Amino acid sequence: MLNTLWLGFFLTAAIAALAQWLVGGNAQIFAAMVEALFAMAKLSVEVMVLLFGTLTLWLGFLRIAERAGLVDALARWLAPLFLRLMPGVPRGHPALGLMTLNFAANALGLDNAATPMGLKAMKALQELNPEPDTATNAQILFLVLNASSLTLLPVTIFMYRMQQGAPDPTLVFLPILLATSASTLVGLLSVAVVQRLPLWSPVVLAYLLPVALVLGGFMALLTTLSAAALASLSSLLGNLTLFALVVLFVALGAWRKVPVYEAFIEGAREGFDVAKGLLPYLVAMLCAVGVFRASGALGYVLDGIRWCVTTLGADARFVDVLPTALVKPFSGSAARAMLIETMQTQGVDSFAALAAATIQGSTETTFYVLAVYFGAVGIQRARHAVGCALLAELAGVVAAIVVCYRFFG
Repeated sequence: MLNTLWLGFFLTAAIAALAQWLVGGNAQIFAAMVEALFAMAKLSVEVMVLLFGTLTLWLGFLRIAERAGLVDALARWLAPLFLRLMPGVPRGHPALGLMTLNFAANALGLDNAATPMGLKAMKALQELNPEPDTATNAQILFLVLNASSLTLLPVTIFMYRMQQGAPDPTLVFLPILLATSASTLVGLLSVAVVQRLPLWSPVVLAYLLPVALVLGGFMALLTTLSAAALASLSSLLGNLTLFALVVLFVALGAWRKVPVYEAFIEGAREGFDVAKGLLPYLVAMLCAVGVFRASGALGYVLDGIRWCVTTLGADARFVDVLPTALVKPFSGSAARAMLIETMQTQGVDSFAALAAATIQGSTETTFYVLAVYFGAVGIQRARHAVGCALLAELAGVVAAIVVCYRFFG
């Protein structure tokens, strides 16, 4: 699928460029495309420099939390909930701790670091699978929650905004929190309906109801604030949460007699190994997207959609974020390239860039997750996983656009 998507960018760009040359008489279009090709290759390296630091930093702190027992404590605390939502997984099974670690990495926005942990969890769940080629209910729920992109602290989005010169990289903290809550809720409910999970169980309600009440009350509070106050609150909470987690991990590690410096270096080394493998993918997708836009092809597509929207009398500013939303289910690197390219062309704090960043932080590469996670354990029958995951993806995109109109519209 990625081969088709990548090749499609170049073929469509070639056709659009030929049309501009032969019909429009624009002979400079090919020079613009070559310039975009090399400019995007240069940008890829610049983005990677900061990405190295971000992944190295956060995987270092996450390793301290892991060695301090925070992950195991979370697994024990969540065990009664997992027992109801995943009755096929016995209490104390290694899959529970691995899933918790995966969710923790996703919550911190470390999607590239979460994948190895998720694969380990999926393989542990496969050990309990009586039909190895068919996904179990537990595997489907785990995958859909991954595809719903539960991101509480999107540090990689902050990093991209900082790299593009945003005065306040954490400005999108609250919009992403609200949009990712919507996608996760829809993903959980869709799986619960199909699998007939006991969401009304007192134990499940004891976990989910307080979270729902806090989020509901928080959203009610947000509706009373002005756009300027919302932006200010998002910035404050984003930075405060970020630093509070650092202090919590280090303090807890020191209290548990963990050699915090050595643990940090151990995790940081893993982050470095994860980051260095991303450059080829980033170069490939950024260059393809750069050529696609420089040829005018992307502009033609967006102009057509924009005309349809304005004809219906609706606001068309959200059209500029559709490229990120449409490619995200297929490729995280392509969506990342679209986001960065939107920041560069529209402005890092434009409505389009802010909404694209929110979509990037609150949705997941659904088809990639399905292919990698199920492919790693040889599952061929996904059952209802695809439908539930795509429903969660759609909810995240719609919620991101609606929330951004409220915050930045």
